[in-house]
Amino acid sequence: FFFLLFDLLLRNTMSAPRTKSSVPTSSGTFQPLRHRSGTMRDRLHNYTKRTLGAGGSMNEAVALPPGESCAGWVAVHAVDFYNDVSTIWAVMAGDPYLSSFRPGEGFPSGVEYRWSEGSGRDAQTVSVSAPVYIEKVLHWIAEQINDETKFPDDDDEAEALRVFQTPQFAALCGQIFRRLFRVYGIVYSSFFGTLEALGMAPHLNTCFKHFMFFCTEFGLLPEREVEPLEVLVKPIRKQYYLAKQGAQNPGAGR
Repeated sequence: FFFLLFDLLLRNTMSAPRTKSSVPTSSGTFQPLRHRSGTMRDRLHNYTKRTLGAGGSMNEAVALPPGESCAGWVAVHAVDFYNDVSTIWAVMAGDPYLSSFRPGEGFPSGVEYRWSEGSGRDAQTVSVSAPVYIEKVLHWIAEQINDETKFPDDDDEAEALRVFQTPQFAALCGQIFRRLFRVYGIVYSSFFGTLEALGMAPHLNTCFKHFMFFCTEFGLLPEREVEPLEVLVKPIRKQYYLAKQGAQNPGAGR
């Protein structure tokens, strides 16, 4: 049921006009962020779909397409990976079990992700529960992506690239990818059993593998972020490097 739901949800949003993204609510509803038809973001998004749909490998799907901007490629995937994580969390969002977590609980073993409220001198770091942390991350990412000055999605490709190629955008994307990784860490640490019982584990694992292949391809995650999920990340990275080595040396081992 859930796989059919996700497939229907995604197919119905691929070619629709852009609308604001929303975050899963307590009722479990979620509206993915859409790439506006005909824009650079839409073109790059569809390139990934075609590659995977035609039987291409995960390595081929994450590799930068010939002639395209690396910054634009990362921008598109920030949106798509946000949609993946939000869709997974939507399944959990209405579970009363989430309210049982106290501040500091529900994180991967040995770590606690804290949330920073405010900015500059007024910034304060607060302790929250893992489910609250996820909700704050998803709301924050949605706000960034829905801001046209930060994530342009119009017909002016040159202007979009100008924004995507700034140091400020690189820093923003780095923060988005780190926080998405933390959400995966929480989901695997505290909610994998629930998702497995719902038949969602294969979908979760595929999304995480795609995310990790992309992050490994472009070096988007500091090693200190990876440590809490090393037991999961290590075999995925091994698959990535072995597949890449095989693609570069197709005759090896024959």
